[in-house]
Amino acid sequence: MQRYFVSNQARQGEMVAIGGDDAHHIARVMRMKPGEAIACVFPDGRTAVCEIEQIANEHVQARIVQWKEERRELPVRIYIAQGMPKGEKWELVIQKGTELGAAGFLPFAADRSVVKWDAKKAEKKVERWKKIAKEAAEQAERTLVPEVWAPLSFAELLAFGETVDVRLFAYEEEARNARHAALPALLSRLRPGGALLAVFGPEGGFSPEEAETLRQHGFLPCSLGPRILRTETAPLYLLSAASYEWELRAPDGEAGRA
Repeated sequence: MQRYFVSNQARQGEMVAIGGDDAHHIARVMRMKPGEAIACVFPDGRTAVCEIEQIANEHVQARIVQWKEERRELPVRIYIAQGMPKGEKWELVIQKGTELGAAGFLPFAADRSVVKWDAKKAEKKVERWKKIAKEAAEQAERTLVPEVWAPLSFAELLAFGETVDVRLFAYEEEARNARHAALPALLSRLRPGGALLAVFGPEGGFSPEEAETLRQHGFLPCSLGPRILRTETAPLYLLSAASYEWELRAPDGEAGRA
């Protein structure tokens, strides 16, 4: 069933009004007809099965016929922060990271970032990233769309770290020295409803100064296994590990509760 994220304002009683790109997708891309069903997801994560009643001028009217109970989100919030990589790599991280359950994406200006942020194109860039996250969340049948930030300064990233329960940074020196225990230990420390900020370097990794500053602000360096991963692969590895820990290793998301 095709899924669309809608605002609270779109609902009037048992009717849902859909416009914009989503209405175009229903009418022109999917070529749906009245009587067909779609899933409408509201900002609080609730999902309603709706029956299309009218499609006119790329505006869609649908009636709520059933509310669905869904458990599609990770029990913990994982935020992915990354030193700005090349554009297509960052978009890949947003798309696949959304599919894997990330709660949000925070690009930041790193010492070794190849890409330089163009403030003149800022609004369009961020809107594109948000659209990628929304479409990926719909495809993955999630109940929430991850947040996507405009690029932060390193100081702003450190400040965001103060708002979460656990913070780490992926550091290749930990892998080279076969220190692999930190990530499993950090994942097991989280509790349902908790938040983790995972920081990844750009293509060239972290500078020594950045690594030291992260340590001083309570970020624990972590290995992501014995192999050195590309910048766009590393966040997806971590999210997969978190999914195994929280969703697959034991029933009902009770894995890792030592």
